[in-house]
Amino acid sequence: MSAGQIAALIAAGAFVLLVVFLAIALIKLGRTLDEATIAIRKAHENADPLLHGANDTITHVNTQLERVDGITANAQAVSGNVSALSSVFTATLGGPLVKTAALSYGLSKAVRARRGAKNGNGIEGKHSRRKRRSGKR
Repeated sequence: MSAGQIAALIAAGAFVLLVVFLAIALIKLGRTLDEATIAIRKAHENADPLLHGANDTITHVNTQLERVDGITANAQAVSGNVSALSSVFTATLGGPLVKTAALSYGLSKAVRARRGAKNGNGIEGKHSRRKRRSGKR
C-alpha cells in the first residue's frame, strides 16, 4: 500500500465516522420532534375544555355585571330622589325652621337678661340697656 492509499483509507474512515455521528444526531432530533408533536397535540386537546370553561365563566361574569349595572342605576336614581327631597325640604321647611329657631333663641336670651336684671345679681345680657363697665366685655 502506498501513502496515497493509506490517506484515502483514513479519509474514508473519517467520512464513515462523520456519517455515523450525523445519523445519530438526526435520529435524536427526530425523536425530539416526535415528542414535541405529541406535546402540542396534548396541549391542543386540553385547551379545548379550558376555552369552553373560560367562555362559560366570561358569560357568567357578564351576567353579574349587568346586574351590578342595574343596581348602580337604581342607586343613582335613589340618590337623585334623596337630593331632590332634601332640596324640597330645605326650600319649604328650612327657612321657617331657621327663623323659628333664631326667634326662640333671641327670646330665651332676652328672658334670661330680663330675669337677671330683675334679680339684681349683675348678670346683664349682651343687648341690655345698662351701660357696660369699662374694661369688661
